[in-house]
Amino acid sequence: MKSFNDRIAVARAISPVSVSDNTAQASEIIDTAGFHGLEFVIATGSIADADATFAVTLTEGDASNLSDGAAVASTNIDGTLAAAGFQFDDDNETRKIGIKELTKRYYRLTITPSNNASAALLSAVAILHSPRKAPTS
Repeated sequence: MKSFNDRIAVARAISPVSVSDNTAQASEIIDTAGFHGLEFVIATGSIADADATFAVTLTEGDASNLSDGAAVASTNIDGTLAAAGFQFDDDNETRKIGIKELTKRYYRLTITPSNNASAALLSAVAILHSPRKAPTS
């Protein structure tokens, strides 16, 4: 029997970062070749600003640099962008957002702050699942 560990691959999406302005934090472009599923997991640390919000978007495309990137259709998102977002009082929490069906090869997660003028700690990982060939390395 194959374990769960044999059926996933984990990739760095957004390295732990302290964001103290409204600069969007775009993840690495995730190549989903060889997999049928993708989930992003977002982790927050301390969020110092008292009125900051953080919106999440997902982009997909077939070009490796996402030059053809377009927003993932809401009907193809597992969860909601609103539920994946967070705000000033969501210290030390996690969020998840996935793709129901991989219709493109490359994906990117973007977290965009608003009203943020103090340090906010965040990171994200991509979990590729349902491999075409298992076990995964």
